[in-house]
Amino acid sequence: MTTHNPGSPPAPTVWHCLQCTDARRVIDWLVETLGFVETVSHAEDGRIAHAELLWPEGGGVMLGDRQRDPDDPHATPVGTGLAYVVTADSDAVYGRARAAGAEIVMEMRDTDYGDHGFTVRDPEGNVWSVGQYRGEPAPDSLT
Repeated sequence: MTTHNPGSPPAPTVWHCLQCTDARRVIDWLVETLGFVETVSHAEDGRIAHAELLWPEGGGVMLGDRQRDPDDPHATPVGTGLAYVVTADSDAVYGRARAAGAEIVMEMRDTDYGDHGFTVRDPEGNVWSVGQYRGEPAPDSLT
């Protein structure tokens, strides 16, 4: 059973995962540029085998250096990830990303479905959209 401390985001139950050529560089970029929090990283033979970063408002990402095993069922091309990060203050995250020199691929904009957000590209080419849209409410059958 998962427990939750009132007032804190719940532990993630769905993780976005990335493979990198230089996971340490991407970890540092996510922490410095967007504000993720590195919670753990495990190294093997000088490479990041597994790392976890939490988003302070809930959720997280896992990443590591790509293994060159052709039989790896998790193998994905480096730099092809796309993630959407929800925040209560997309203007603040935008300011942080701009100050860090991030490559802004879509400037701050408002959508007709209620989002206020922007998009950046990390050093390996993954795309990170940051906005305030939290998605549609869960159907009654799930609540």
